[in-house]
Amino acid sequence: MTGIYIHIPFCKSRCIYCGFYSTTGLELRQRYVDAVCREMEMRSLPPPPSRKRGSIETIYFGGGTPSQLTGDQLRQLFHYIYKVYGNEAEEVTIECNPDDVTDAFAAALSHLPVNRVSMGVQTFDDQRLRFLHRRHTAAQVPQAIQRLRDAGIQNISIDLMYGFPDETLDDWRRDIKAALALEVEHISAYCLMIEEGTPLYQMGVAAADEETERAMYELLTDKLTAAGYEHYEISNFARPGYRSRHNSSYWHDVPYIGLGAAAHSYDGNSRSWNVSDIHQYIEAIEHGKLPSERELLDGDTRYNDRITVALRTSDGLDLASLSEQHRYYCLKEAQHFIDDGLLRMDDNHLVLTRKGLFVSDMVMSGLMLV
Repeated sequence: MTGIYIHIPFCKSRCIYCGFYSTTGLELRQRYVDAVCREMEMRSLPPPPSRKRGSIETIYFGGGTPSQLTGDQLRQLFHYIYKVYGNEAEEVTIECNPDDVTDAFAAALSHLPVNRVSMGVQTFDDQRLRFLHRRHTAAQVPQAIQRLRDAGIQNISIDLMYGFPDETLDDWRRDIKAALALEVEHISAYCLMIEEGTPLYQMGVAAADEETERAMYELLTDKLTAAGYEHYEISNFARPGYRSRHNSSYWHDVPYIGLGAAAHSYDGNSRSWNVSDIHQYIEAIEHGKLPSERELLDGDTRYNDRITVALRTSDGLDLASLSEQHRYYCLKEAQHFIDDGLLRMDDNHLVLTRKGLFVSDMVMSGLMLV
């Protein structure tokens, strides 16, 4: 099975923390959609043996802000997806901003194959929303969710953020309480990262200290698991039966096709990525060229990739999926993490313990080949 990711880079305005490729050039939307449709046709040439026509399981519209597209533009994209790839997917996700979820937008979704919405909430504190340069207010979030419910969307995910400058544990507790009150099926929560090149980085803002971040992460885990959510990936929690199937494919080594500017693809043996420039992307496609680079993956690179994705999940790393040489190396390097209580062995799988989750980057780097 294969997933399709379509990058929609358009944003009405940019948030100060975002490191994803985006543009505010909304006048390019139709030309861009036409280019993505053409890219689908260009990538529909003989599929690899591992992927038969009609084997698309998930579709994910990410961004940017996919909810900045019109209903007609979304319909055009779906028409080409089914024309080229030949089947309806079981999970179809679109990312939305709460303020974009108007009655008209929700009605448009009800006539599309979308059955899952991922909404960037971040926080329920209006002052912090303004700090992030988010366009919505806290009051718009429950309104948007009700509109989606009324439109028949029964699988909703929200993104939260913690670790703001001067944020207290009580502040974060209030955000978690507000999130749980929404009774959504899925919650993703990320610590605010100050990435180089973002406006937030240029502001010289100090990140939360490690002790505070750890306390916030543990509070999140306690509150959400107590409320019945499965902690199935480092930053993701789901009601039973509502794990993100698309994102899970990344963590379980499933091939995927990436369409659009800055999108990445993986076929099991190589990965490729499109140029992160909308003008270069559109012009290349219009001239019949795929604006992408490709890297063939050797055994050591694939081993390192497996470490960094599989250990993110509650399923952990299946040692049987590794070559004998890599399995021997992994177990040797893992032993001191097991002794320190950061990893555990579970039915031939290496799994991060709760203690290990917070220092997952350190554990993963300690198992990787240098």
